[in-house]
Amino acid sequence: MTDSNRPPQSDSPESDSSTADSPRPEHPRAEHPRGERPRSKGPVRRRRGRADDAESEPLPLEPDEAVPDHIFAQQSELVESIKRTADKLLADGATRGDLKILERALKELRYAFKMFTPYRKQRKVTVFGSARTAETAPEYAHAEKFGRRMAEEGWMSLTGAGGGIMEAAHVGAGREMSMGVNILLPFEQSANRIIDGDPKLANLKYFFTRKLLFVKEVHGVATFPGGFGTQDEAFETLTLVQTGKRDLMPLVWVDEPGGNYWGHWQQFVNDELLEKGLISPEDTSLYKITTNIEEAVDEILDFYAVYNSMRYVRGQLVLRLHVAPDDQLLERINDEFNDLCASGSITCCGAHEHEADDEHLAELPRLSLDFNRRSAGRLRQLVDLLNRELADSPNRIEAK
Repeated sequence: MTDSNRPPQSDSPESDSSTADSPRPEHPRAEHPRGERPRSKGPVRRRRGRADDAESEPLPLEPDEAVPDHIFAQQSELVESIKRTADKLLADGATRGDLKILERALKELRYAFKMFTPYRKQRKVTVFGSARTAETAPEYAHAEKFGRRMAEEGWMSLTGAGGGIMEAAHVGAGREMSMGVNILLPFEQSANRIIDGDPKLANLKYFFTRKLLFVKEVHGVATFPGGFGTQDEAFETLTLVQTGKRDLMPLVWVDEPGGNYWGHWQQFVNDELLEKGLISPEDTSLYKITTNIEEAVDEILDFYAVYNSMRYVRGQLVLRLHVAPDDQLLERINDEFNDLCASGSITCCGAHEHEADDEHLAELPRLSLDFNRRSAGRLRQLVDLLNRELADSPNRIEAK
């Protein structure tokens, strides 16, 4: 039986008999501090989760007539490198415990990547929140409405597959528009009734593999009230975006109607982080706090009104857009955001030959800059400006 024909349950890492043992383990011009930004003025053209809106083509897994030889050669070279690294473990004298961690983590990621590959060009949002939220709680109803609204816009909802907020988002999205990465715990967490048994569910042993998937495979994050795990996920997601370890994406913290969970969180950020200079004022532009589901949905959809994706090409940051700024707007951008450049200025450009693997985005106009790689909040403010100013342009170019 070929790999592609195996049933998911026999192919998944949790079904393997060799399951590893548990190891023992500053910028003065920031315009909108405090986690709040004004709503866009005027109507904004929303993107509806069409397949060709996502930023990267899933790479093929096996050679066939559709796979260019040079791409398959590159993939084969990387696989051989993985094998060589594994061989070195014996020479290193790696312990059995260390080998088990590596073996299990590789199995989990390999299986999860295979699961996500058919959906790589489908817009997805991760939903974080407490597994303990009761079905009668207002937060549950709020998360259910959010999942439903995102599904109506063509977006899938990825959650930790547990109960509470995670189940609510899946109830709203429905089984077809839901994906899950469940964590295997001795308590509290089992797959919820919507995603249980679905081929779009992976059961993982390690939090670090699970958390990688939460940010790698999606195009936005919505975080509802929760406990230690939710706080961990919120702060780690913020850290990855702030440090450039994850491309910009919309982050929205959603509270129940009239609730102040995220208001108290923001007060802590203001008093203990911002006022003491532990973060920059523009860092609060990386997320939005709201109690309104429509605002939460708009925050995510509007982010992709003009902006499509970003990529580094020979050290230059390239922003792929659906509308090219005219000379007047480009001059304004350089005047207001030149601090983003380590050198030179922000310029318009076309697709580079090194972007050949994103062929479906080749026709999109681009902005290029020598990004200083430290001002993610300011970069987000630039994306917000582009989305506000160009959303209604008649010169929109779609990805193929």
